Amino acid sequence: MSTTAPSPQSATSPEATEILQATDTLAGAFQATAAQRVDEVALRTLDGAAEFTFGQYAERVRSIAAGLAGLGLQRGDSIALLLLNRPEFHLVDTAAMHVGATPFSIYATSSPEQVAYQLGHAGARILITERAFLPLVAATRAQMPAGAVEHVIVIDADAPDTTTLAAVEAAPAAGFDFDAAWRAVRPEDVLTLIYTSGTTGPPKGVELTHAGTLAQWRGLAEVLPIRLGGRVISYLPAAHIADRSGIHYAQMLFGAQITSIADPREVAAALPQVRPTMWGAVPRVAEKLKAAIEAQIAADPDETTRAAVQGAIATGIDVVRHQAAGRPVPADLVARHTLADEHVLAPLRAKLGLDAVDWVMFGAAPLPLDVHEFIRGIGIPTAEVYGMSESSMVATTYSPSEWALGTVGRPIPGVELQLAEDGEVLLRGATLMKGYRGDPVKTAETIDAAGWLHTGDIGELDERGYLKIVDRKKELIINAAGKNMSPALIEGHLKSASPLIGQATVIGDARPYNVALLVLDPDVAAVYAQQHGLEPSISAVAADPGVQATVAAAVEAANAKLSRVEQVKRYTLLAEEWMPGGDELTPTMKLKRRPISEKYAEAIDALYA
Repeated sequence: MSTTAPSPQSATSPEATEILQATDTLAGAFQATAAQRVDEVALRTLDGAAEFTFGQYAERVRSIAAGLAGLGLQRGDSIALLLLNRPEFHLVDTAAMHVGATPFSIYATSSPEQVAYQLGHAGARILITERAFLPLVAATRAQMPAGAVEHVIVIDADAPDTTTLAAVEAAPAAGFDFDAAWRAVRPEDVLTLIYTSGTTGPPKGVELTHAGTLAQWRGLAEVLPIRLGGRVISYLPAAHIADRSGIHYAQMLFGAQITSIADPREVAAALPQVRPTMWGAVPRVAEKLKAAIEAQIAADPDETTRAAVQGAIATGIDVVRHQAAGRPVPADLVARHTLADEHVLAPLRAKLGLDAVDWVMFGAAPLPLDVHEFIRGIGIPTAEVYGMSESSMVATTYSPSEWALGTVGRPIPGVELQLAEDGEVLLRGATLMKGYRGDPVKTAETIDAAGWLHTGDIGELDERGYLKIVDRKKELIINAAGKNMSPALIEGHLKSASPLIGQATVIGDARPYNVALLVLDPDVAAVYAQQHGLEPSISAVAADPGVQATVAAAVEAANAKLSRVEQVKRYTLLAEEWMPGGDELTPTMKLKRRPISEKYAEAIDALYA
């Protein structure tokens, strides 16, 4: 079964798509946007300590590009960035792109071995970093051949064996023609490298082109309404496609103001100040948002207020369920919802800082249905997306005005989708990567001779052609009796059953039954510890009889929603915290299943004893 996108009227206004349609490179897009919005603020920090207008941004790009050329950076070269989310990232990345080079980012949680691998694999002779990562850079250089990294540029410090960004700008290449350089950039040139975070084996360098990125945004703009100008928050790592394309490149096309937040844990607190017009998050952020709202409501000592808020949210969810099912909303429910929205839900959205948002995009993993109903129920427009680095970010989605909860929509215009015989999702179109850097064999394994990208995801298409992702092809559980199951589905039910459960890993491949490793949510655990007078540690909370009883009840509730063969027969609650970029989670919070199985082999075996 296959599907292609319909031909909708463009969701984004002609004014907002003008640059998108008129340019064929991101360098051209940036120049056009900067010229139109000279005096508007383009980049800022949350505290306002650093701020650049588009005019200032463009001038710094010009001077940094000339300085990088002075260090020998040329068209087609790679240049590495090891930076937190900050305005300077955009300055140096965009400058390198204007030289015709290929800038790429490295996860801040990387080990020296991982940084060395990526620098060597990409052939990067220049690394741009900041003071906080100087020890990591020193350890990395010690592992590489002498002179492999010729220049380390530090944007906020003057350190031995490095140079400052100011010094680079002060020494431009003689005769460097900035305008000629960026005009020489071609659509087929490699725009960036995205090193897959990799749950197993070394990461692959996904080569994305200007043409592919523009094709993705042209298709996306026909489905999602994208405002000209607006406000966005950069808080996910720039090494991930979501921040690089969804924030950095999108600004070049639509002129949004970017507020950078170095610590992603601060994003919820930043929302009310920024009031973004579009926002993206992984499902875990939505789960934590729901848990936080529910915890605040439960903590309200006024029973009348508590009941009113809970009733308003329940009314919103009731409306969502009617609309999602295609049923008319009864007049009395409409009237109750109007009052609930005016007096409770609208103030709640304003308190969250999501009262001005046109849509919130969720991706990277399935969003649990009850969480999605809650977010929509409080009046926040949402859309789930599906895609991968190899497809330039988004391949499928739906408009926030559509009712496609539980799916990731249909392919955006310009993308074809079909399911292989085993259910694997295949994608084809102008958005696909050029290939894996230096690895034609892996590239041919991933994109077949007919141009289909084999995603490795198993999907289903409903009668409308909307896609639902079942699980990763290689992660499906096939138990000892030969039954196929999705661990992600089971894990989603476990996490939804209690806000205390932050992470869940289900094991059962070639085993007689399923077991699970559970980890507490650190934020919810901290609140619980405070409320119950416990030591503020994960181990103390995990050992609390009340927590253990709550987790046991949650597992039972999750099992009630599963078939007998899918149910978790035994589990263990680990007295640990799993951090993004650590042994158990990728920087984007995907489970590292094989490392988890190896690290906790003894605990898993005990569950089958």
